[in-house]
Amino acid sequence: MAAVAQAQPATGIESQTKQNGSIDIQDLHTSAANLSIAENATYDGSTNPAKTPFINPSSASKIPITSPLTADQSTNYEKLLTTVKSWTTKPSTTPNPPDHPLTDSDRMWLTRECLLRYLRATKWDVHQAGVRLQSTLTWRQEYGLEKHTPEYISHENATGKQVLTGYDIAGRPCLYLNPGKQNTERSNKQVEHLVFMLERTIDLMPTGQENLALIINFDKKLGGERPPLWQGKQVLNILQNHYPERLGRGLVINIPWIVQPFFKLINPFIDPATREKLKFDHDLRLLVPPVQLLKSHGGDVDFVYEHEIYWPALNELSAKKKVLMLERWEKGGKRIGESEWYLRGGKRADSEGENSDGQ
Repeated sequence: MAAVAQAQPATGIESQTKQNGSIDIQDLHTSAANLSIAENATYDGSTNPAKTPFINPSSASKIPITSPLTADQSTNYEKLLTTVKSWTTKPSTTPNPPDHPLTDSDRMWLTRECLLRYLRATKWDVHQAGVRLQSTLTWRQEYGLEKHTPEYISHENATGKQVLTGYDIAGRPCLYLNPGKQNTERSNKQVEHLVFMLERTIDLMPTGQENLALIINFDKKLGGERPPLWQGKQVLNILQNHYPERLGRGLVINIPWIVQPFFKLINPFIDPATREKLKFDHDLRLLVPPVQLLKSHGGDVDFVYEHEIYWPALNELSAKKKVLMLERWEKGGKRIGESEWYLRGGKRADSEGENSDGQ
């Protein structure tokens, strides 16, 4: 894929890309979102075993550059941006209140890339993209994302049934799901836990990457358990409607016979675009650099989950990255349609033609 030359002048990507169309991770280690210059460093510096998340992708990861927008796509984006900029409220699903005020948190979420993700998900239908954006804004408010604190979610992850660490070969942060380590009864809080971890995965995305890698390991500890169909449908609904174009790759390994019927039942509810991103029992070393792949999944990383160490480290790392992004968004003028490239530490060219890095 060719590097972007003039297609995305607002992002400043072209100055930090190689001729092969990928972003060199080494160039990103100097960005504002970077918290360590050491390659393959964990948040607390732990090794053998590692106990906290990796801060950055390894040099083996190469982030692809998205294709330039066509003239029609650019026009549709500008139409959607104009519409979104006019919003002062978001709908409510209850009569009291009839709507919710649009907050700074909402405006910051409405990035250039966010709008483009919803346009791609609706096949560039401007009206439908706007409807879905409003639906997600309402969902984020009423589902209570900002009320799902680390303290509230903590018990759900006490056994390490979800682990966020490392990056795949495309620089996507890897979220490991380990159903065999289930420690709570089936409930909506299990879904809230997954949503919480999706949000943390997005926080840890490096400059230039907007997708994640989901790795599900149905190891022998699973026994006779399998997710209930209602829960699977609820998770799919959230992923497909409120996190469109976020899944870059889904890797599923060690599927026992007891779970196979579940995948057959859930398959009709998976949209074709998501289905194409799923791989089953694949050699993970070909998709995740071994230096950032857990040994339990065929990699070289000796990782031990200790909740009292991992959980505060993950949330502190996430909080620091969010603070850096918020500072850049505020310094950049609190713009709807701001570039995620810029927010995560890259440079952008302002509409007046003046280069800015927000520092």
